[in-house]
Amino acid sequence: MNARSAQAVAGSRERWPLAGDQLYVELDMSVENLPTGARLRIGSAMVEVTAEPHPGCKKFVERFGMDAMLWVNSEEGKQLRLRGVNTRIVQSGTIHVGDKITKV
Repeated sequence: MNARSAQAVAGSRERWPLAGDQLYVELDMSVENLPTGARLRIGSAMVEVTAEPHPGCKKFVERFGMDAMLWVNSEEGKQLRLRGVNTRIVQSGTIHVGDKITKV
């Protein structure tokens, strides 16, 4: 999930894990910037963006409210992937906090 989106819905950084995401990143995850199939190197790992959308769930609504869910799932929110993006592992590796993310 984009760190700025997480901040907007969760507030303090301590609440970000409630979104249930594995990584919080400073990255333009929009459909335009990261189309399906785009690959990212994170640390020594490589992942590939999948077509499966990443909408919020019942837990997301319970934790952050319906307004947050409507915002991340709005047409613009979907295009920007405010809720995040799903990926698959192409090359396993190690990821550390602060690792640079690069498009491959």
